[in-house]
Amino acid sequence: MIELAVILSAIVQHWPDFYIILVLLFTNALIGFWEERQAGNAISALKAKLANRALVKRNGKWSNIVSNKLVPGDIIRLRLGDIVPADVRILDGSETEIELDQSALTGESLPVTRKSGDVVFSSSIVRRGEVDALVFSTGSNTYFGKTARMIQKSQTVSHFQKTVIKIGNYLIILAVIMILIIIVFAFIRKNYILTTLEFSLVLLVAAIPVALPTVLSVTMAVGARKLAKKKGNCQSVGCY
Repeated sequence: MIELAVILSAIVQHWPDFYIILVLLFTNALIGFWEERQAGNAISALKAKLANRALVKRNGKWSNIVSNKLVPGDIIRLRLGDIVPADVRILDGSETEIELDQSALTGESLPVTRKSGDVVFSSSIVRRGEVDALVFSTGSNTYFGKTARMIQKSQTVSHFQKTVIKIGNYLIILAVIMILIIIVFAFIRKNYILTTLEFSLVLLVAAIPVALPTVLSVTMAVGARKLAKKKGNCQSVGCY
């Protein structure tokens, strides 16, 4: 709609309007790009702070590493409160069994028991026990990763996106209806086409929330930064 207003301004040779709208268009683009870039950096920082870690045995020594550095064949230790970082199989000879919360995968709230030789899926949470396990799938190759890929392919639209699209569609429909009314009355009154375009331009500019893209980008960026500072703690930020 903003681009259409620029074109109409050029057609009717309203150069002040043309340059003002053009400047606003480029300003929106630059601010939107910058704020989305900042939001992306903030989200990256948040991911880094919230990165899951794993106790892994390599070269006979135990070390604590970031989970995304795990590879098939690694031996890890699962303890109380750990989020299972990969698809693993509990090593034979483990004397104890563990209880797992698999609600993130199955939706089942009750814990399940796994023992020597059993498979444990990524994103499960250890509720009781401590065992050693062998990693056999990581990242997108895990059961959870494959599920996430299927969800991404579904291309779901968030409630926020639906609301913004609904507002935009409402404004577009309203503006088009009003412009059509202006054109009809212009033909009835036999007005000049340039005069009609001028009225249409005024209506179009008035109907466009020029600052909406910038406001949305800035708002989302500020939210991402706050989450990064609070390490994703919703209670401290107020995610309601």
